Amino acid sequence: MDTVRVAVAQLASVFADKSACIDKSASAIREAGEQGADLVLLPEAMIPGYPRGFTYGAAVGSRSPAGRRDFERYWRASMTLDEAETQPLRDAAQEAGAYVALGISERSGEGKGGTLYNSLLYIDPAGGLRGAHRKLMPTGSERLIWGCGDGSTLTTVDAPFGVLGGLICWENYMPLARMAMYAKGVSIYLTPTADQRDSWQATLRHIACEGRCFVLGCNQYFERSMYPDDLALHDELAELPEELCRGGSAIVDPFGEYICEPLYGAEGILYADLEMGQVYQGHLDFDAVGHYNRPDVFKFSVNDKPNQALTRDKA
Repeated sequence: MDTVRVAVAQLASVFADKSACIDKSASAIREAGEQGADLVLLPEAMIPGYPRGFTYGAAVGSRSPAGRRDFERYWRASMTLDEAETQPLRDAAQEAGAYVALGISERSGEGKGGTLYNSLLYIDPAGGLRGAHRKLMPTGSERLIWGCGDGSTLTTVDAPFGVLGGLICWENYMPLARMAMYAKGVSIYLTPTADQRDSWQATLRHIACEGRCFVLGCNQYFERSMYPDDLALHDELAELPEELCRGGSAIVDPFGEYICEPLYGAEGILYADLEMGQVYQGHLDFDAVGHYNRPDVFKFSVNDKPNQALTRDKA
């Protein structure tokens, strides 16, 4: 495929309502499929939402019962990778005939583990689950909510039009994590995020130039009034601005130029037709893991083994 149609869905989650978030995501996937999309990207933590402004009642040396209740609610609304739970999303991808990547809060241990992960789920057009990347380093207070992923989930997916892969939000400020993606041959680089700053746009454009790849940036548009009124610590959100996240989803070509400029202030779906030959055109003068690399000077390795709490010695 020389040309691929992509869709970036800037949506608001139905916060802490897993079923409603799944339904909204599936609807957007189908809509994008009707517009001919071959690839659909949805935001970081689309299911069950990004808890912007939450403290969960935590301070150094103390936690509150109300904060624990809000965390339990978020934990229960987070997704497992169970076939039944992912079925509506996989069905939507199959109906759309598209690859899908979307951010979820993932419950570990087949839903029985206590730790959540900030994950990027990959689904293929046949409805197959192709993997989930777990964010390597949750940012700041995110570490109260999500654990750290490991190198075993630096996921990429081979598609007829190129290699899909990416990192979540500020993982993209980790130079060696980006290098791992480039080394895997990513040609369409996915960056779901919760960062709405102007400086994030510089990050998207830099990655495109550095990786000589298309970059799809996807954020949520979210307002404070969208939070449920019955949160245990709802009152502490009162001082936050009404527009909590203005968005900023965008699509950038391998030379760092916008194909779709940032979308602010509303939900919406961006569409673009990517000419994949531009990836190879960009390699004329730059290839971070090829002719512009100096392995005789710099050494790079990745530990791609899973870090498990329990291992059993073989007899």
